[in-house]
Amino acid sequence: MTTQGPGEGRREAPAAPPVSLSNPHDAHLKPSPLPPAVQWVAIGLFVAAVAVSGIYAVSEHWRRATMMLGGALLWLTVVRLTCDSSRVGVLAVRSRRFDACFTGILGAAMVFMAFSIDALGS
Repeated sequence: MTTQGPGEGRREAPAAPPVSLSNPHDAHLKPSPLPPAVQWVAIGLFVAAVAVSGIYAVSEHWRRATMMLGGALLWLTVVRLTCDSSRVGVLAVRSRRFDACFTGILGAAMVFMAFSIDALGS
């Protein structure tokens, strides 16, 4: 019986490929013509609108909260179509077209519901 010393007869495991967090659906898209600062402001406006919607919801102004969240989703449609996926980050889930259609339809439905439902005395 032969014994092998440390490192003898062992193969090194291949190095793992670097982790990429970029959206594979948007690999072929051109970079946004907007400056990065403008893109960050647009994303910040979306986050602010969602925060205001949450404040309205907590303070029991559900119609205003629904309207604000629907408007935020409509704004996210514009952001998704005009900003780079690397800046949009976790808001870029699928392809740019799918995300824009999904957020646009959902936002429009929420705004429609907020306008069409009776105020119920409020």
